[in-house]
Amino acid sequence: MSSTADESTLSDRELADLSALADGSLDPARRDAVQAWISASPERTALYERERRAVEVLHRARATDRAPLSLKQRIEAQRPSAVVRTRRRAGYGGALAAALAVVALALVLILPSGTPGAPSVSQAAALALRGSAAPAPTPDPDHPGLQLAQSVGDVYFPDWTKSFGWTPVGQRVDTINGRKAVTVYYQWGHDRVAYTIVSAPALKQPSAPVTRRDSTVLRTLSLGGRTVVTWRRNDHTCVLSSTASVPAATLHKLAAWHD
Repeated sequence: MSSTADESTLSDRELADLSALADGSLDPARRDAVQAWISASPERTALYERERRAVEVLHRARATDRAPLSLKQRIEAQRPSAVVRTRRRAGYGGALAAALAVVALALVLILPSGTPGAPSVSQAAALALRGSAAPAPTPDPDHPGLQLAQSVGDVYFPDWTKSFGWTPVGQRVDTINGRKAVTVYYQWGHDRVAYTIVSAPALKQPSAPVTRRDSTVLRTLSLGGRTVVTWRRNDHTCVLSSTASVPAATLHKLAAWHD
């Protein structure tokens, strides 16, 4: 496999392997090699994560009655077939972009809404699906090993590298309903979590099971095939999410960590 890093320069076989791993159709004998190749590149990892999110939401749309049949059919139609993914590399980027647009619509229909005029926790969690748009923030020079040089207001992103082995690998900055929302992506092995901080005032808390760790009150829910943990810090809203491969207990431990 080549070392190229974006979809326009990947071969037909590489694109097909990436997509087949995402939807579970890849030959088991080749999974480790393909996973290692994807993990070696942040750009390939982002492509893989976007494709995997599309597959997850498609499965969720198939399984829920809340998503209308027409939406399920649109999601299915937008995702290219195995033959198309193998033979039509030129259309891969456009087809994937279209599928992701439909996925965004599916999330709006499936996820619970927040208060009128304010973003919801589900909207904040959905930002993780967009993938990183910038390099990861560096450690804060004044507090190395404790926090990163990125914050929303007075709430800083933690540096979990030494404490837990989760390394920052990317970030993005968004605005939802007039609120600043920063997301930092962390990786440990093949697993990745997304940590979003939404600016004050705090968002409406969702109806979800409550877990208390020290002084932190955590609410845990499942949205779009992802495990989401949310809590408040200094009147800001924090949202930590990942796929089911990362246990909720791990997310709780990360969320409740204090320097």
